[in-house]
Amino acid sequence: MMGNFLDTFFGKEVLIELTGEGRHIGILIDAGSDILVLYDGTQYVYLPFLHVKHLKLNINIKNAKIPTPTDSEPFDNRDEITYRKILTNAKGLFVKLNVTGNQLIHGYVTNVLTNYFVFYSPAYKTMYIPLLHLKWLIPYNSNTSLYALENDFFPVNPSTIPLSRTFEEQLKKLEGKLIFLDLGTHSHKIGQLNKVDKGVIEFITADETRLFYNIDHIKTVHSPYLT
Repeated sequence: MMGNFLDTFFGKEVLIELTGEGRHIGILIDAGSDILVLYDGTQYVYLPFLHVKHLKLNINIKNAKIPTPTDSEPFDNRDEITYRKILTNAKGLFVKLNVTGNQLIHGYVTNVLTNYFVFYSPAYKTMYIPLLHLKWLIPYNSNTSLYALENDFFPVNPSTIPLSRTFEEQLKKLEGKLIFLDLGTHSHKIGQLNKVDKGVIEFITADETRLFYNIDHIKTVHSPYLT
């Protein structure tokens, strides 16, 4: 447990402020050494404590009280939960998650490595996401079909590129390839990964501008070469 201060919050409605100006309101259901679990009235929200700026009891009387959940958590949490265990338990289940800005990513976790995890999205295909940057994860109901697509659309092993232990080692396998950083939302985050060296990537944009990115600040990577 991350601290006895949470004891007073269990079973109560709380408001949690996250980095990036995000917030969640819900009943605090569970907590581990590095993760919190809220129930917001319709779904369970898993929040790595790393991005929690502060939490407090939600005393805004204008809000309707959130009902206590009648179903069990989506994951088997008989032991103390951790961020890594939640990701591992989420493998193969449809989830939505937030990593950068207000953009949501839908799909499922396929692998969990030392400091990153591999995620398959129908929109972006195979993605590499550092553990450092996941803000929250919400499992879908087991009956949900993403985008109304048939389950056959989702490959069991979506990429044939072997996986390395660390995010930096994995990026080296994409040297010379076109990649998208942080979902490719800006033109300077779409380009060729020229070189990876000692925590920095050399990146070449469409107009041949050379940029150097600190790997610690890269939130997601996907590529046309990752099916």
